[in-house]
Amino acid sequence: MNATDPGKPGARQFAPVLRGMAWMAVGGLTLCTMNGVMRILTQQLDPLQSQFLRYVFGLAVMLPMILRDGIAAYRPNNPRGLWWRGAVHTAGLGLFFLALPHLPLADVTAMQFTSPIFVLVGAALVLREKVSAARWLAAGVGLAGVLIVLGPHLTGAGSGWWSLVMLAASPLFAASFLINKALTRHDSPSVIVFWQNVAVMLLTLPFALPGWRDPTGLQWALFLLCGLLGTVAHLCMTRAFSLGDISALQPIRFLDLIWAALLGLALFGDTPSPTALLGGAVIVAATFWIARRESARG
Repeated sequence: MNATDPGKPGARQFAPVLRGMAWMAVGGLTLCTMNGVMRILTQQLDPLQSQFLRYVFGLAVMLPMILRDGIAAYRPNNPRGLWWRGAVHTAGLGLFFLALPHLPLADVTAMQFTSPIFVLVGAALVLREKVSAARWLAAGVGLAGVLIVLGPHLTGAGSGWWSLVMLAASPLFAASFLINKALTRHDSPSVIVFWQNVAVMLLTLPFALPGWRDPTGLQWALFLLCGLLGTVAHLCMTRAFSLGDISALQPIRFLDLIWAALLGLALFGDTPSPTALLGGAVIVAATFWIARRESARG
């Protein structure tokens, strides 16, 4: 007997929130991989040009889906919301990519973990989700892990300045995620990601042109890879938002610090510091604790 067959007695399926957590974990790994490649590109080319080309290729990799389904399938039900999300996301990305070439990848990822706190507040106040004490506790413990990682670096000078720029992107990304969650009530993940690519591409173009330099063949190939990875990551995360409360999914994003530390070591030789290892352990503990609680709730 297949224990996961819902049509047979005694069958047990994973709860939607756990499937959402799995999608979020895969999306986070894919996004961290893309950020590692983008860090290479932003060290070689203008960051805003890099942002523009990442979304050009994000749109390009969706062309087979568009040709298969027809452009009419991508007509949005909430165009105003999609453009608002695109504008907010573009602003956050601008700060993110400006700071990205100046900071270790694990630190970049850790700084973005302040956004789940903004997301939890927004989920309670804007989306009217019931945020349990356990979710607040998991987010708080995860944030403590982030502060352990970041404490030695937030000096306000040198890389500390770029740390502050990166931190400023967090509330913008949180707003983007909240709008994204609301959009899943009206449009499919593929429609949302398609219009995100269109909006960010068009809104970034005026800022990409002043510092434009023609990429090399290898750089074009890396932008294509980033377009693929970024589109897959956002499809995974949007699918996650459609399956569970955004407040339940946010603690899973703390796993991204582990992915980023491994990628930073592999791509740039960034060796995790003792504080990074300690903070990572705290983050993993918080993540798996909330996952077990959500599993028990079903």
